[in-house]
Amino acid sequence: MPETTFSTQRAQLTEEREHLLTQLEHMGRAPGTHELEFDDGFADSGQVTAERGEVDALAGSLLENLRDVEAALAKMDGGTYGPCESCGEQIPDARLEAMPSARYCIACASARR
Repeated sequence: MPETTFSTQRAQLTEEREHLLTQLEHMGRAPGTHELEFDDGFADSGQVTAERGEVDALAGSLLENLRDVEAALAKMDGGTYGPCESCGEQIPDARLEAMPSARYCIACASARR
């Protein structure tokens, strides 16, 4: 993979990491944890409890994306960025350019669904 592509992907991952952290912070994520903080009166009604469930689900999705981004950055730092976590084959550059946090090649990602 060309160094300029690698640098671009690192910049994209770093920017995405900051964006995800900001979104989680705005949702009430406690600093340094994966838990959301709600005020004591948040769950006063059934509707609010349902809304909290939706917030929890969205936060879970954001956290999953954050873990993928952080894993990709760690692989870059460790020199192991690029191979599919399932089959070990190199993930095509086009896939990594489109989705720098990809953990699997297209074939393995499709098989996991």
